[in-house]
Order: sequence, then structure tokens, then C-alpha cells
Amino acid sequence: MTLKAYWENPNILQENREEARASYIPYGDMESAQSGKRGRSPWYQTLNGSWKFSYRPRAKDVETDWAGERYDTSGWDDLLVPSCWQVQGYDQLQYTNVNYPFPYDPPYVPDDNPAGLYVREFRIGPEWSGKDTYVMFEGVNACFYLWINGTYVGYSQGSRVPAEFNIASHVRQGSNKIAVMVLKWCDGSYLEDQDQWRYTGIFRDVYLLARDKAHVRDVFCRTELAEDLKSARLKVELDTTGTASVSVLLTDPTGRELANQRADVDGRHAFDLQVNSPMLWNAEHPYLYEVYISSGEEVLRFKVGFRHIEIKDGVFRINGQDIKLKGVNRHDSHPELGQTIPLRHMIEDLKLMKRHNINTIRTSHYPNDPRFLDLCDEFGFYVIDEADLESHGDFSLHYGTKDNRSFPRNPEWKEAFLDRQIRMVERDKNHASVIIWSLGNESYYGPNHVAMAEWTHARDGSRLVHYESAAHDPEHEFDQSCLDMESRMYMSVPDLEAYAKDDSKQKPMFLCEYSHAMGNGPGDLKDYWEVMYAYPKLMGGCVWEWVDHGIQTYTEDGRPFYGYGGDFGEKPHDGNFCIDGLVSPDRKPNIGLLELKEVYAPVAIEAMDAAKGRFSIKNRYDFSTLSKLAIRYRLKAEGTLLQQGDLAVPELAPHASAEVTVDLNIPDSVAAAVDLEFSVVLNEDQVWAEAGYELACVQFEVKPRTARGAAGQGGALSPARTVQAAEEGRLLVLEGFDFKHTFDLSLGTFTGITKQGVSMLAAPAHFEVWRAPTDNDRNEKHAWTNAGLDRAVTKVYGVSWDQPASDRVMIKVDYSLGGYSIRNILKGMAVWTVQADGSIALKTDVEVAETVDFLPRFGLQLTMPKGNEAVTYYGLGPHESYIDKKMSVKRDVYHTSVDQMHTDYIMPQENGSRYHTEWAAVSNHLGMGLRFTAPDCFSFNASHYTPGDLTKARHNVELVRREETIVHLDYKMSGVGSNSCGPRLMETYQLNEKSFAFEVKMQPVFGEDE
Repeated sequence: MTLKAYWENPNILQENREEARASYIPYGDMESAQSGKRGRSPWYQTLNGSWKFSYRPRAKDVETDWAGERYDTSGWDDLLVPSCWQVQGYDQLQYTNVNYPFPYDPPYVPDDNPAGLYVREFRIGPEWSGKDTYVMFEGVNACFYLWINGTYVGYSQGSRVPAEFNIASHVRQGSNKIAVMVLKWCDGSYLEDQDQWRYTGIFRDVYLLARDKAHVRDVFCRTELAEDLKSARLKVELDTTGTASVSVLLTDPTGRELANQRADVDGRHAFDLQVNSPMLWNAEHPYLYEVYISSGEEVLRFKVGFRHIEIKDGVFRINGQDIKLKGVNRHDSHPELGQTIPLRHMIEDLKLMKRHNINTIRTSHYPNDPRFLDLCDEFGFYVIDEADLESHGDFSLHYGTKDNRSFPRNPEWKEAFLDRQIRMVERDKNHASVIIWSLGNESYYGPNHVAMAEWTHARDGSRLVHYESAAHDPEHEFDQSCLDMESRMYMSVPDLEAYAKDDSKQKPMFLCEYSHAMGNGPGDLKDYWEVMYAYPKLMGGCVWEWVDHGIQTYTEDGRPFYGYGGDFGEKPHDGNFCIDGLVSPDRKPNIGLLELKEVYAPVAIEAMDAAKGRFSIKNRYDFSTLSKLAIRYRLKAEGTLLQQGDLAVPELAPHASAEVTVDLNIPDSVAAAVDLEFSVVLNEDQVWAEAGYELACVQFEVKPRTARGAAGQGGALSPARTVQAAEEGRLLVLEGFDFKHTFDLSLGTFTGITKQGVSMLAAPAHFEVWRAPTDNDRNEKHAWTNAGLDRAVTKVYGVSWDQPASDRVMIKVDYSLGGYSIRNILKGMAVWTVQADGSIALKTDVEVAETVDFLPRFGLQLTMPKGNEAVTYYGLGPHESYIDKKMSVKRDVYHTSVDQMHTDYIMPQENGSRYHTEWAAVSNHLGMGLRFTAPDCFSFNASHYTPGDLTKARHNVELVRREETIVHLDYKMSGVGSNSCGPRLMETYQLNEKSFAFEVKMQPVFGEDE
């Protein structure tokens, strides 16, 4: 046959495809149905496995007889199905966010439109005799044509929703041949312009089903709760393909029968079942009843959860309770398989989310594998199910216009919009976890969206409808009453609070994307959730996003790394913008996830009078007491454990608070600051974590330091010791009992620090204002480089020194920092004091130029020689922290190494700093090194990479580890925020002071001095 170019006709979305229906598998009996294992059904046959495959660069050049029954495919490749071509070595790996990867010429796509030809044989046994045979494709990107035994069957597009065909008239007992031609692009690709890798192929399961001639085609299990929630109604709506005797059985999870009805059905019928005192489904208690529908030789099983979703007085509620959606956005993403996701991988994602207090998933930006929703029902997650519809490139071209050629306004594309919504809703309508239907993402707004929303409300009035891009229709040119909530992306904290306070805003606000978790970040989670918890009108939100979309690849010499946009020679691409997740591609939690875990914590502990051990505990569960939790406490003084125990967990109703008291026993002899740490742990096993797993941890200072000097600044100086100072050319040489330091009078800094002949400085010390830009600095980087921060060098105006006493020498340096072609960044006066114990104290007063908005950092950079690998510090740990990213760290004494201080971001950037450090020591393994103290806390970092090394590298595999140790002692470091896509870093977290003073002290030490 001559192939019809349906792929460039938005009016043809399918040919001979079955009408959309609920997701299910027919089983042969209740026992196999109860297992939920597809392979145990006699009416199911997988077509997953090895297919013959031929990749063709142009669909138009494919020979017309290729799908013929006797066509020879013996020379073709073997390809596993399901899979994505691009990770199997075919075609072009490509990551792009907004821009279409082909010319914008709707509905047309390039003539160089690759095609994948798939062929395999399958057998039909005699046990399927007399039945209709269907083939189900759960996901094919982007469109495909189907043949059976050389006869054309049909066509479908819409990549991430099922396509089912009745092939009964084309198959025979014994051997059969199936052929599929998949095209990379079609007119539907204009509506699949999501922020993602552009994958192609049969990427989800393919299988055959044998069905009775008259069978139950579709099922809608509608649940209704009485107003008092004490009784429920289950309405099971059926659609049959002919006259069939149908029985419906409702059981509880133990198998106890609750209701049973039977009827002869021809077409549509509804069974009405009553349930008294129902157990309600929610994310904390995912209680699922089971519905078994028997007809002929088939048994269908559906898990059903009773829950009521509503907005009341502008507040989002489930089962009568105000709810906060503590969510993430999740793409289907696997580092080796692309968008083909194994079941165990889905389970691991959900377990990780549970362990980090996440209760909500937005399926960005398309329906996930139907098995994923089964798991969400069972594990307990609220799901915003999103239609496979995003036309971001079209949105960008038409933004701010009223051009009716844009897809949401163009009536020619209305059916394509509706088709994607209908197929999603029909597939997923029986899932308790789905609480909100989304009309898609970033596709502007128009009548086609209104039609989607109106159809959805008419089909399913039990759930809410969401669409964020309606916010780009501020004049409400098109009806927005069909949308149940306001929704925004990356709204600033002040704007969020302003919305909450505005009584004219009647709808609740949902942040479908916030706190862009790219690279070193996000740094504003606490700020968002202080506002979220304060206002009932705020529903919560979903962090962008769950996982870094890195692709496992290798350097020329075989070293593995995660590739991102541009690594495969593609154009256009959006670089590392796909590396923006809370977990790495192999699902190792990034530090941002540890931060999120704390703000989403189910228990909030606040100090009422910390010194007296009085605290408030708030239950942030929506439906649970704290009975499954234990709270442990530890009292520590600068690393020394003083007291520990278990706190009596109060019986608190959801959202309730109570006061608790800890009897603090602090010896009078303790001079160090004393911290009380609470750890909230599970006291019994869950399916996602074992007893003892920590859900939250919070720390309070209950007693301040009584002797500041006790922070390791050394004891009293020996009165007999002195400092000898002498100029030797440009060097000022300073010697004492066991040390010799050199200060370069020309450079205005120390070039040598030694103790007992051991060198502790490998390069001149210098002031530093640059940090390797984080992904969240991408919008500041231009201003910083324009101000010369990346190339700042020191100008010394004058150096003087004197010796006011025999045990000390003072050196004064008048200096500035500046870069070529621009005005100076700052000016300062530094006073260095060398004492007879060999310590070097720095005090500098700094004036920052008005032309500099804010500095990334200001501090002292030291280069210590090879071998200085051991790090001990008293501050926040055990991992990196910043002024706005410190929820998941606690103050303690930490013993670590320089390598362990490093956070290995896929794209190198500023990392590893320890905010609020009180003292630190960097030494060799014998304890010979430098100890750092300061009157005020400082940011500390030790690394084998300079800021320049990190700035230059585009991938972590490109970093060349220096043997030297680079130490940063920062007065302050600006926060990290989430400005890679979110709002600008809040002023309170910027180093924007125009004048400040910084003091720090360096003490050469040997192990025995500690």
C-alpha cells in the first residue's frame, strides 16, 4: 500500500484505534487477578523482547512493501522492545527545553524524518480460539503505523498514552507477523515540546490480549462519600461490547466480601454498592478496597480508594482536612534506558520520596507508565496527572500576542488537544492517587484548553482541574472558571505571601514548579514553607525537579560521566539545564533533597525557652498521630556527648501542638556552647523504610559559649618567647621559637608559613571575591564578570610594619581588588599580626564599590602543600551548607578529608563550603598543619580545586585534582537560591554590605598541640 502521510495532518490522530478505556489486564480467575502479575493471565501475552529492527533516515524513502508478510528481515539488527532508539545507538541524542528541534512550520515536519521499522513473529495458541485479539502499545514516540501478517491495521499518535487495536480479523492460529513503522516526528510533535531528551521508539510495554467476543470494555469506579464521611457509595459504571452476564464483587484488603451484585449488561450499566464506615484513602494511609468484575472467562481487578477532594472557602481539602501538597515534579528518566523505566526503578523512586517526606508527584509533563499509578495508589502519593501536551516553542513565539494561529486558539488543533486529555483521563480514572487533572504544560491558553477542562469536569466531577499557563491570560480573555486553582511557576516568596493575604483572590494557590533544584541548590526552601504553612489558601507545591536527566556516557579513555545537552553534537540544545534534580541520574540523593526532607518533615519542633528545655512539638501529618514515631535527643558540647535519651512523644491529633520539656543536665564546668539535637525516627517498619530511619532532625543552642577563647585559639603565650623580624630584600622574615614565616612586602601578603621546618603554604595567600558560578548564579554571572570579579587581582598601595612589643609584629597593607578595564571592586586596609607562638591574625576593613551589586564571597584563599588531607572543623555538617541552605546540617565537630569536603556536581561549580564554622584545622595525617579561628563564625572550605578550575570545567570528569589543598576562609558567602529558573536570590542572603570588617587567625599546629 502507499503510505498516507497522516503524520502531517492534525485532523487525523488515528486510524482504527480502539476507543480509550481504563487501564487493566483481564485475568482467568480471581486468584491470578489478585496477584496483579500480568504474566499470570492466560489472556495476556507480552510482545516485549527482541524485534528485528531497521533504522531509516527518511520515512518517505521506505520501500512500500517492507511490511509484507514475506519481506526478508534476516539482515536487520536485533533491538530490545521496549527501548528508545537514541540510547541504543541510533539517530541523534538531543536535549532541548523550549525550542523545537525542527523548523516551526505546523503541521509540517522535516522531510528528513527518521523511521524505525520493527518486525517480529508471535504465536496464537488454540486456547485463544474464538476470542478477539487486541494489541496494546502503552507508549510509542511519536507516531506509528501497524501491520499484521502484511495487512495494514491502523495508525496512532500521542506518545505517552496507550494505543489499542483489534487485530482479530488479521491473526490466525500459529505463527503471525507484526510490523510497526515508528516515525520520529509528526504534527503531534508540536504538542510534545517538553523540557526533556527527545527520545523515539516503542518505549513502553507492548502486549496482546485475548478477549471474549462480548466483554467488559471499560470500567469507571466512581467513589462518593457522605458529608460526614461515615458512609460511602461505589458506583461501578461498565461498558460492554455485547450482551454479557457481569458480576461485581467488592472486598476489603483482607478479602472479606462487602458487596456483590450481578446483572446482564448490553452496553452501559452502573452497579451501585454501599459501604458503611469506610476506611478512607489518603497519602498517609493508602487504604485500598478491591473490586473484582467477572464476565465470561474474564476477571478484572481494580483497587479503589474512598476519598473526597474539594476546595472549601478557598482551601484545598481531602476528606475534610486542609492539605499541603509537599511535592516534586517527576520525569520518566533512566541514565541508560532513557524514557523506558523498569518497574523496580519506579519503586525505588517512590521509596526515596517517602523517605524524604514527599507526598505529591506531578507527572511532568505527560502521563507516566500506568503501573506507576498503581504504585502511587499503594505507597500513598497524591498525583497531579498531566496531559501529554506542551507546545512551549509555539508559546514563546506567540507570547503577548493574540495570534489565532497559536495552537490553543486554533480550532484546527482542538481535537488534538482533546484527544490527549481524554486518553489520559480514561486510562487513569480509577486511581485513588490521582487528585488533580492537569491540561498540560507551558502551552499558552485558549479555547482548546477550555474545551479540555469542560470535558474533564463533565466526565469526572470528583477531581480538580489545573493549568498553570492560564496565568499568561491576565485579562481573562478566555474563561478560567473551569480551572479550580491558581497555579504559578517560580513565584517569589513575597509574591506568594501577597497572594495569600489578598482577600479578593478566591482560589487556592498551587506552585506547580518552585525552587529550581539545579546544581548547588535550592537555597530558598525554608522561606517558601514558612509562608506555605502560615496561610491555608496556599496548597503547597512541587519542586522542579526530581532527577538529573544525565545520560551515562564515556570519555575517549573509557571514564564514565553523565552527559547533557550539547555532549552529542546536537543542535539546538539547552546544555546542562536538564541536570536540575534532587537526585542524581542513578538516584543518589543530592543535598537539595536532604534540605527538602527537613522542610517537608512531619514534625515541627520549635524552641519556647531553649535554655530551660521547653519546646513546642507540632504534628504536621494531615491524618496521623505521632504513634509511629519516636523522638530521640542528644545534648552535646563541641563534639562531647553530655546527655541522651528518648522524649515521650505526645498523643497529638493531626495539625495539633503540645509543649514538651527536656531536663537539661549541663555541668557547670562546660565552657563550650551546648546544643540539643532532636531526631525524629520511625519506631516500626514501613514498606519504604525500616524502624529507626530518621525522618527529621533539628538542633537548638541551649547554652552559649561562656569563654569564647576556648574555641581553640591557643593558651597563654610564654613570656620568654619573642618574634624576630628582619627585611631581606622584598621579604620580611619573621622568626620565633619554632616557626619561620615570610611576608612579601611587594605582594602585601604571606608567601611562607612554617613550623619546625614544615612548610604550610605553597603559594601566596590572597583575598578572593570570585566563586565558581553555581547553576543558580547563571543570571548573576554576567554582572559579576562585568564587574571584574572573575579576574580580580590585588593592587598594593603601601606596606608598613613595626614591632610594638617583643612578642608581636604588625604589618599594615593598603590594598584594592580590581579587574582589567573596569573600576576597582573594593578597597581595604589589612593588618596582619604575628605573635610569638607563630600565629598570624588578620583584620581587614573593606569598602565595596557602589557599582558592585553584591559579592559572591569575600575571604582569604590559602594554598597548602601536598599531603594536607585531614580536616577537622567545628561548625555545620556533615555536608556543605550556605546561609540559605542549612536545614539539613547540624553543629558538631567533624573529622573528614579534603576529598570528602567536595560535592561532586555533574557540572562543576561552587561547592563544599561550610557555613557558620567556629574553628577548623587542615593538616597532614600527623596533625601538622594550620588551625583557623575567628571572633565571629566564618564560611570554610578545603578543596583540591580552585574556583578557576571549577569555573572552567563543564563536566566533573574534566576536573584535574590538584595535589595542593586550597583553603577558603570567607567573611561571608552569598546564598545559592534557585535563580537558575526561579526568582532572584533574596537580598537577605546576598553579600551586599558596602563596608565590613573581617578577622581570622591562623595558627601553625602539630598534632600534640591539639
